[in-house]
Amino acid sequence: MGDSYEERASRLHGAKVWSLTVEPGTVHPVLPDGCMDLLWSGERLLVAGPDTRTAPATGTGGSWAGIRFAPGAAPALLGVPADALRDLRVPLAALWPGHSVRRLTERVAEAAEPAAALEDIALDRAARTEPPDPVMRAVAARLEAGGSVADAAHSAGLGTRQLHRRSLTAFGYGPKTLARVLRLQRALALVRSGLPYADAALAAGCADQAHLARDMRDLAGTTLTAYFGRP
Repeated sequence: MGDSYEERASRLHGAKVWSLTVEPGTVHPVLPDGCMDLLWSGERLLVAGPDTRTAPATGTGGSWAGIRFAPGAAPALLGVPADALRDLRVPLAALWPGHSVRRLTERVAEAAEPAAALEDIALDRAARTEPPDPVMRAVAARLEAGGSVADAAHSAGLGTRQLHRRSLTAFGYGPKTLARVLRLQRALALVRSGLPYADAALAAGCADQAHLARDMRDLAGTTLTAYFGRP
């Protein structure tokens, strides 16, 4: 049967709601994407911090659901700076009061669609918290569109050190790392659409295919051939 993955746009601006079923004995690698997620493991609520490398995968299988927040959007909503959760998966109870998390856990466990329940939790939380830092969301949008770090800093009116410091809080790492992660995701999306590796690399903003191959190795820990299963 293989893995089953579904995704849709959320009612929360910029977020994606998703569900995943992994067959026992298989792995589902999660590559860095600049985002943070609120997750349901089937038993408990977790928060996935921003990744700098492919998240460790297990072969136990099971069903997962989540809401993936746009780069820079989660810290205000979750109440924790992104760099405190970099490369981590932590129980929501470590971030929010235990009695609140127990109530939310029951709510998701009883829901017909756990992903929709997570979306409702995020919407409720967003209505009661400060909005994401608009400057850093604009920085993320510029980098996501392929802009340079220098252009993003200039547009935001920030110096190099100030941009780096605020990027740690908003994204979990500096703007150069975020730009590299987003560039890799652009390239992978282009390969999925049918472009050859070399063409996808150039279109995504890499210097050449070798540049893309280095990013893939450094960030994903694998090769394009191994990931896509074709030469």
